[in-house]
Amino acid sequence: MGLILLEALGALLLLLLIVWWTMFSGRQRGELPSDKTEAPAQESKPRKPETPAK
Repeated sequence: MGLILLEALGALLLLLLIVWWTMFSGRQRGELPSDKTEAPAQESKPRKPETPAK
């Protein structure tokens, strides 16, 4: 019983280490600023809803 609890604790610690590592190992100065000019152009006319096949 004690061995199972010890193994579960080890797995939890490993999971927490992986989550911590992925959260704080990103870019040194945060995310790059988004450039809104690169966004794809939206269609000017709305699309009609498709009618179901009969």
